[in-house]
Amino acid sequence: MRKQISLLLRALVFAAALFTAFILLLLVGYILVKGIPHLTPALFAWTYDSKNVSLTPALFNTAFLIALALLLAAPAGIFAAVYMTEYARRGSRLLYPVRLAAETLAGLPSIVYGLFGALFFVGSLKWGYSLLAGACTLALMVLPLIMRTSEEALLSVPGIWREGSFGLGAGRLRTVFSVVLPAAAPGISAGVILGAGRIAGETAALIFTAGTAAKIPESVFSSTRTLSVHMYTLASEGLYLDQAYATAVVLLLLVLAINICAALLAKKMTEERNG
Repeated sequence: MRKQISLLLRALVFAAALFTAFILLLLVGYILVKGIPHLTPALFAWTYDSKNVSLTPALFNTAFLIALALLLAAPAGIFAAVYMTEYARRGSRLLYPVRLAAETLAGLPSIVYGLFGALFFVGSLKWGYSLLAGACTLALMVLPLIMRTSEEALLSVPGIWREGSFGLGAGRLRTVFSVVLPAAAPGISAGVILGAGRIAGETAALIFTAGTAAKIPESVFSSTRTLSVHMYTLASEGLYLDQAYATAVVLLLLVLAINICAALLAKKMTEERNG
């Protein structure tokens, strides 16, 4: 009886894996089939107009937004995780509400962040629809992800490494920067790059904060649109569905490249640490 249950569970797990892979391949295949034939040179023109509906400005804006949002979120998330794992006392009353807040914020729909950004950054701070407002909103959105992944990466570092560093006379700060952070770097880097992938695919929060201007911004206070917003705008207009599918292909390849980079970087850092 136990053997039969084990075989049944194994079959269910295998079926679930196959179903997940099938759905993924179906979605990716559909996007590629619908989009690749429409990847024309006009779609990559330097400037956008109603004839070429170029995605080049949106591609650059996506890169700018990822860099600025991570510049704001990554240091805050990493150092918050360092405090929680290395400096806060065990059983501290501060840790539970902070972790609870991070998990709650990580589960909020992106439209909630967009509404907050529209009210606070766009309205109260008078930044208007701008690259900076969008970046700050997305920084708040990925901050819990970076903090939680960094905390897990730091907790995975063996405690004996810290004790050995203390035994050699190193202080806590030197131990953190010379021993703990280098050992946890693969997990931290993977979390940061996955945060970049989430930023690249975000739409709802940016419509309310960064705007939809199809041009490369002149400053951080200029309105802009990313690839995901560009794709949404083209599809909602109903006149450029083919170009919207082509944009989806580019966005898919960008997110795939980010995830591959995360995996390769984590693997390389792990090999260097173990080697």
